[in-house]
Amino acid sequence: MLYPFFVTDCKFGAQIRKTKQKFMKNQFLALAFASIVLVGCGSTKKVSNTEAALSTPIATSINLTKVVDDKAPVLINPGRFTQDTVTYRLPRVVQGTYAISDFGKYIDSFKAFNYEGVEIPTNKIDVNSWTIANAENLDYITYYVNDTFDIEEVGGIGGEQPFSPSGTNIEPNNYVLNLHGFIGYFDSLKNNQYTLDIQSPKSFKRSSALQKVNETTSEDGKVVTTSYVAPRYFDITDNPMMYGDLDVEEFQVGDIKIVLSVYSPTKAHTAKKLRATMEKMMQAQKAFLGDINTTPRYDIFLYLAGEGEDQPKGFGALEHNTSTVVVLQESETDESLDESMIDVVSHEFFHIVTPLSVHSGDVQYFDYNKPTFSKHLWMYEGITEYFATLFQVNQGLIDEPAFYSKLVDKINMSLRMDDTMSFTEMSENVIDEPYASNYYNVYQKGALIGMCIDIIMREESNGQRSVLSLMKELSMKYGNNKPFDDDTIIDEITAITYPSIGEFLKKHVEGTTPIDYNVYFNKVGLVEGDGKVETNYLLNNGNLILGGDPVKRTIFFSDLVKDNSFWNEQGVLPNDVIKSVNGEEMTVVNANDMLQKMITMQPGDDIEVVLDRNGEEVVIKTKLTKSYTTGKVLKQNPDATAQQNALREAWLKN
Repeated sequence: MLYPFFVTDCKFGAQIRKTKQKFMKNQFLALAFASIVLVGCGSTKKVSNTEAALSTPIATSINLTKVVDDKAPVLINPGRFTQDTVTYRLPRVVQGTYAISDFGKYIDSFKAFNYEGVEIPTNKIDVNSWTIANAENLDYITYYVNDTFDIEEVGGIGGEQPFSPSGTNIEPNNYVLNLHGFIGYFDSLKNNQYTLDIQSPKSFKRSSALQKVNETTSEDGKVVTTSYVAPRYFDITDNPMMYGDLDVEEFQVGDIKIVLSVYSPTKAHTAKKLRATMEKMMQAQKAFLGDINTTPRYDIFLYLAGEGEDQPKGFGALEHNTSTVVVLQESETDESLDESMIDVVSHEFFHIVTPLSVHSGDVQYFDYNKPTFSKHLWMYEGITEYFATLFQVNQGLIDEPAFYSKLVDKINMSLRMDDTMSFTEMSENVIDEPYASNYYNVYQKGALIGMCIDIIMREESNGQRSVLSLMKELSMKYGNNKPFDDDTIIDEITAITYPSIGEFLKKHVEGTTPIDYNVYFNKVGLVEGDGKVETNYLLNNGNLILGGDPVKRTIFFSDLVKDNSFWNEQGVLPNDVIKSVNGEEMTVVNANDMLQKMITMQPGDDIEVVLDRNGEEVVIKTKLTKSYTTGKVLKQNPDATAQQNALREAWLKN
């Protein structure tokens, strides 16, 4: 049973009184500033109780020094209400995940208190929401927050739990503070300013994307209170933090300050080692973007998951407007981690173009409880992923064959999903089936849509305009605070570009006609053919080379292993059962974790695999070498015209 220190702990009672006094001071300063503005404008209008409530900052506190049973206490002081009943909610859905998270599931001991410090009744109306009657008497709310990392059962996006990079972590040495998991909102006050105090041990490093306004140390020197301010609830959800035993590096990319914060449980990886890779990559991204510059600071929070069942299992990243939270495995080699960070962070950083600068009203006025979704994930995620792929060849980080290989991989992956599904219809209904199962296609076909638009733009303008220049035009018109109309943006894009762009979008994005990519490759002098394709140790052209036996509860190599050069050279045969990898037993229970480790293995790594071949034990102990399979490849057409070659040069290099 939780110790109800909010009520019975005298020391914490004193802390509440001190905190409330500070809240009142912050609110007084905010109201005083508002009064100065009113007087300065010559207004003599009296402020009503309702207006006062709407202008009062919601004062919040998270105390990391009072964690009990892996749960952190939160205090919410909304100021005085004027209505009879109010509703307080934690997000059901958060932006960027396109799936239900239900952060209310992780709230315990929700209590409300009046101005005499007496607990008053609350009513939990659904998994994320509580109502409080007689709200005129409500002084403050308290509850505990349980983290999500250590109770995850599966990884990836969707399901019945938050995707790991949108989740939370509470452990002695590390706190991942995706604030949407700790702080909620009142239905009527989402646009109020928020203040946030976080109490933490003095030994902690504190890294935050939210604006810090003050920091104080307790009289005994053990606790630091860091104070932040957020203009509205969106800014609470959009600015993650990481506290604890961190490694932090800062560097400059043009006039953008980059802050890289890394938590590695065993110190296997450091921010200093990652900095060179991140700096080179982001300098290249900035050079690719040119004069698009929407943020003075960008934060990268990297949590590296260690071994054990209590570790997060959904690897990837969640973008925010000016930051990203990344969850990867600590067991990755330095080279593998560099590669993963390039793939993941480059995508997230390009979100400073869209949806930060170009987005619809569904994004601007997001409803965390009953969200509506924009039709244009082809833009937010697809074009962003396309930029993250194109800039690498544009800036010389990879060569052209490697770039073409990435495009072919995306085509192969996209064809495993519903290629006739309207992309706008899927986007608008993305949390429901059958659309949710096709969400991953935004990173595959969505990027290919961006590629086709880019090639059309280059062709129509003799190489002078591109999808990047289109996004620059749209960002100049709209920017951070002006949404576009979801229903008319395709017509608007057509009007400022070419009829052929409108035809493509209506046929292949709004419509259900699959894209013939060879039409667009032909425009830039590329041709598809058979060849040797570099692959990894689990997939051939996106197809898993393993199978599972649910009766025997074993994992085995399928017939596809014959077309994977590394395993073929080691003498592996179809139906060989994997008993262990590098000393760790392979079971159907831990298979997902082990396969995630295997897919990140790199040439040069040591590997020892024990197989069961019809009852006979077979041991493979060697160093990994590059693995190849056969498949479709893109290459330059020797019969391409000068015009086609010039268009390809403009597409890849300008």
